[in-house]
Amino acid sequence: MTGDLVVLANPEAGRGRHKDLFPALLDRLAEAERPVRLLDARTREEAQAACHAAVAGGAGALVAVGGDGTVHLALQAVAGTDVPFGAVPAGTGNDFAVETGVPSEPLAAAAAIADAVKAGRTRPVDLARLTGADGGQMWYGAVLAAGFDAVVNERANRMRWPRGPRRYDLAILIEVVRLKPRRYVLRLDGEEQRIDAVLLAVGNCASYGGGIRIVPSADPTDGVLDVVLGNVNRTTLIKLKGKTYEGTHVDHPQVHTYRARTVEIEGEGITTYVDGERAYPLPVTITAVPGAVRLLT
Repeated sequence: MTGDLVVLANPEAGRGRHKDLFPALLDRLAEAERPVRLLDARTREEAQAACHAAVAGGAGALVAVGGDGTVHLALQAVAGTDVPFGAVPAGTGNDFAVETGVPSEPLAAAAAIADAVKAGRTRPVDLARLTGADGGQMWYGAVLAAGFDAVVNERANRMRWPRGPRRYDLAILIEVVRLKPRRYVLRLDGEEQRIDAVLLAVGNCASYGGGIRIVPSADPTDGVLDVVLGNVNRTTLIKLKGKTYEGTHVDHPQVHTYRARTVEIEGEGITTYVDGERAYPLPVTITAVPGAVRLLT
């Protein structure tokens, strides 16, 4: 493994709770005995461009220090390439890192990455490739939401008040009151079904949102995607919310699970979210890509 160890970092991830650890994290990464280069990026657009430029310029590896949003940006550059990738979980939600076996403690994760770089050790991990109606593509590592959670995210992002987590809580309340099933056309490896649902998620990994195991059977090394959908009423949805952290919501008779290599979703009025980031409006196609990223661990 040659070239610099390039780092994309978001010190403010997780509301800055690991900000003081940042110098120590860089020191741990330097134990890889490779030059460590911190990317200078103040916006998402700059971060995206810097990651792509680093990979195109011969980076030895790319490391994301932050939460799922930071990981998501970095994955767009390394997916489908031979450039190894490392994730240091330092955000509010660290689902991709946790679900792929990265140590949950940031310093331990950085030390594991440094050791893997020195040893030239990587392992293949699957990603999902998302294609929009206009042909645009992006990659995601954890979960795509196309049901109630996507609608909540979209409402929360439109709201200007209140600030902080309460805005998301208010968005949930509004959408619970307005809850109604939506009609989807779902194709699983080409097999079509028309369904009404309020829950719809497609997972490469099991969890999103900081440990919500919405697609508990998903495994990022098995080469397929897992789909969870459910058509439940308002009362049942509220009851199932607490069960999603254990993944036991899928035991409910109105919640169904499927597996496929390619998932196509059509529907009206839904903008999808992947790894917590706003993605494409429906219709979309999601494809499992085995071994799309080489993980340092």
